[in-house]
Parts: sequence; C-alpha cells; structure tokens
Amino acid sequence: MRADRFNRKATEQLNMFEKPRTEGNGFGGQAPLAERMRPRVAEEFVGQSHLLGPGRILDRLLKNRQFHSLILWGPPGCGKTTLAKIIVNHTESHTIFLSAVMAGAREIREAAREAKDVFLKSKMRTWLLMDEIHRLNKAQQDTLLPHIEDGTLLLLGATTENPSFEIIRPLLSRSGVVVLEPLDHADLKKIMSRALGDEQRGLGKFPVRLGQDAVDYLIAGSGGDARVMLNGLEIAVLTTAPDARGVRTVELETAREALQRKSVHYDKAGDEHFNLISALHKSVRGSDPDAALYWLARMLEGGEDQLYIGRRILRMACEDIGLADPAGMVQAVNALQAYHFLGSPEGELALAQAVVYLCLAPKSNSLYTALGSAGKAAANSGALGVPAHLRNAPTELMKNLGYGQNYKYAHDFEGGWVPEVYLPEELSGTVFYEPKAGWETRFSDQLHQRRSRVSDLATGKKGQEK
Repeated sequence: MRADRFNRKATEQLNMFEKPRTEGNGFGGQAPLAERMRPRVAEEFVGQSHLLGPGRILDRLLKNRQFHSLILWGPPGCGKTTLAKIIVNHTESHTIFLSAVMAGAREIREAAREAKDVFLKSKMRTWLLMDEIHRLNKAQQDTLLPHIEDGTLLLLGATTENPSFEIIRPLLSRSGVVVLEPLDHADLKKIMSRALGDEQRGLGKFPVRLGQDAVDYLIAGSGGDARVMLNGLEIAVLTTAPDARGVRTVELETAREALQRKSVHYDKAGDEHFNLISALHKSVRGSDPDAALYWLARMLEGGEDQLYIGRRILRMACEDIGLADPAGMVQAVNALQAYHFLGSPEGELALAQAVVYLCLAPKSNSLYTALGSAGKAAANSGALGVPAHLRNAPTELMKNLGYGQNYKYAHDFEGGWVPEVYLPEELSGTVFYEPKAGWETRFSDQLHQRRSRVSDLATGKKGQEK
C-alpha cells in the first residue's frame, strides 16, 4: 500500500515535471512566461553552445543516447532544469523527480526501490532528477552512492553551488560535472524575440513595440538569467495599456519598473563570493583601478558585507603593497574606520578611495614572501636554541650560565646600530626579506652593508672557535 502511494506521488511529480499544466494556455495561463516558454526539445534550446554545439559533449551524448550520471552546475536561469528534461526525453526510460528542498534519505531509498521494480518489469532504466542537489546533507548524499554505483539510478542533479564544495567526493567521482554559463546578450535577445513572437505560449497575440533601450535594459538587468528577463518582459507588457491601434509600447521607464532591480549575479555564501573578491584583489595587485572599482561595485550591489570588503582591502595593503608604500595600510585602516562611522552608502566611498590608492601605489610582496620563508624555516628548525647572548637573564643562575653575556645594546653605539648575530648559528646569513619597490628600496644599500658586516662578524666568530 505504501509503495502504491509512493508510485502515485512520483507519477504526479513526473507529470508536473514533463508537462506543465498551463502548456498552450498562452498569455492567459497561470504559469509565468518563463515557464511557458521553456524549451521542450534540444532544437529549441538557446545558449550553452560549448555543451550542445555540433560535436560537443552533450550533443554527442544526445545523438548516441549514451548516458551516465551528470551534475549540471550553473547560475540561475541558464537552463539546467530544461536541459535535464531534454536529456530525459531523449531516452527510453523511467523518470523520478525529486527536489532536495523537500526530499531526503527516505525518499531516495523509495526511489531506488521503485527503480528496481521498474527494471524487473520492463528492463527500463530510471533517471533520478534531483533539483537543488547541493541541499542534500552528507548523509543523504551517501544514501545515493550505492544506487548510482550499481546503476539502479541514473542521476541528473542540478545545482547553483560549486560541486567541489557542496557535493561529496565519492558522488562526484561517480558523476560527470557539466558546467553551464550565464546566457550572453545574443542568447537572451533570441529568447526574448521568440517569446514576443510565439502566439501559443508567448506574447505573440499581443502587438508589442519594445524600445531598443528597454530591450537592452531587460537583457543587461537580468544578469544572464533568462527567467528574470522573461518575467520582467511579461510584467512590462501586461501592465502597459494598448494605444488606439491596440499596440503596447514598452519604453525604458516601464522596463525599469517591471524589473524593479537589476539582477546582480552574486551569492554571498557561495562560489561567486570568492570569485569576485579574487577578481578585486588581483585587479588591485595588477594596478588597474577601473577593474578594481568594477568588482568592488559588483560586490556592493550584490549585498556583500562592507566590513568584509574592508578587511580584505587591508589584507591587500599588507600583502601586495607593504613597505613599498606604508601609507597604503593607513588608507585601508582609515577606510574601515570611516565605514564604521558613516555606514552605507557614504562609507562605501571610503572603501573605493582605499582601493584606488592601493591600485596606484607601488607594489611589493616582500613582506608576504619574507614571512612565508621565515615560517618555513621556523617549521623546519623549531628546535634551534636562542643564542646565549640574546637570552633573558632575570636570575643569578641564568647569568652564571652565560645568558645575556656579551649582548651589545644597540643604542649605546653610534647611529644606534652595531654588528651583531641575531639568528641561530645554523641559520646565520639566511636572508628572508628583500626590498623590491617604492619606499622600502630607500634602505636597500644600508641593509646590504649591514648584512655584509654581520656575515663577516659571524665568519670571524666561527674562525675563532676553530
């Protein structure tokens, strides 16, 4: 009885997945335009030519009907679910649709039992279409493994999150990862034209004149998401009154109101978060203020925590400018303080000022590499003792043991410096820090001379010991 209930539920889910209840209802249908215009066959699919172009991987799979488990990874509105449907429709197979938002380990096990029953009765393989697969926890993903391993289920998972972080490695090793890209301007324009001309599923029954600036705004504002663009288009057309000739004229202002807010492709907790901060950091390192301001604006528009950005700007000042321009850190710290005082949006200007200053500043990673080299040396020689003359001697016993003996107090000497060996003997002469650019190079010659004198001193001491 329980199995029958599950089979009925799965069939209902499949029917909803394969045949939207509003298909063919046109403009008066209940489903949004984006759902009504969803491609049904590969020939209708727009975009992802790197996957579906002649001779490309999915084109070959569809033509040869050779399939294995796949995870479709891409941003919202790029065609993941649609592509999954097209793949399934190209095979003689049974299909079960589950959403990871609603389903868990129990539903996965029941799907596997259903797949085995179907195979025993009809020798038909079963596709498991798992939407939002990244929402499955580790234990739930583990539940999938044996059924994917033995071929009981063919997995088609869709996710907006980086599989490297969200999908367990054993499941990744049993599935191919297909990367979908945001739709470009040409793709979105083609989808829009199709929607405006389709009388059955689109807006073709309604004479519409769309201004070029409105077209560009809807496309640019979608952020590569066809769903956002089509829903904005539908609202714009639906809320525009026809003129005396029955034509609905959609201008830029109407498009702005329909879209409300441009869609910025950004996820504060996901892969795009790291991609954009990486782009900002590398633009600063590359001394490109225009690119740096763009990536900064992308993060701010996406709702990123401004204090997080400020902390990363401070990191850039330390890592990529350092002593080449000590004022870089001052600018970064001041920007953080300014944002604390001002908040948004005024405080964001302080962040922009720091970013541009760091772009224009001379670059040096001397401190970054010096600390890294010193860290490796410390890790490999952590047992080396502190030279006796550098040790603290707060007790008589320690003094009798030679702690602090013959230490030279630098301030007692002319210029506040005296040749002295401060490294352990085993590391004597090791150089970690080398000035590269800007302010820090003012001391390069002096530093070289002092190191040379210290080296001579160390060599002399070793000769005396011999």
